[in-house]
Amino acid sequence: METENIILGKAKYEDWKPMYRNVFSRPESAEFMLWKVTTDEDSAKERMRRTIAWQKEHDAWLVYEKKSGQAIGFAGVKEIQAGVYEDTGIAIGPEYTGRGYGRQVLGLLLQYCTSLGGTEFYYSTRSGNSASKALALSCGFVFLRAEQKTDIRNGKSYILEVYKRNLDV
Repeated sequence: METENIILGKAKYEDWKPMYRNVFSRPESAEFMLWKVTTDEDSAKERMRRTIAWQKEHDAWLVYEKKSGQAIGFAGVKEIQAGVYEDTGIAIGPEYTGRGYGRQVLGLLLQYCTSLGGTEFYYSTRSGNSASKALALSCGFVFLRAEQKTDIRNGKSYILEVYKRNLDV
């Protein structure tokens, strides 16, 4: 799957280094996610092995920037009931934000789910993630509900906002 600037593709082992540099090691990327920062290259290599195994069984991909060919993020979806999908996380490395890549990623995910016969898509973000909320609203999502959650990394409470959009079938 691709747009003018990005490609969603399955991870390859050699992607460990750009993913480590661009995403895995970046506190800014992990801040609103449910994963911990990867602090060394050996851990990044192991994380890439797990990513490859996960992607074989799930609708999940790395985000590649066409211009550089580098892996700069990840994205995925899952079907939560017949024809209803939700994102499983979208992350773009901080050097690559503000370029419209998130919008392109979300657009590809929506197209993919529509091609599978999907009728609804749910997008969630932490209440403090203003860029993610702006992305959802700019892509035609409407606020549905807020849920109190606990961050499994540190036990702190946060608000998860859920947005919904009907898919074009």
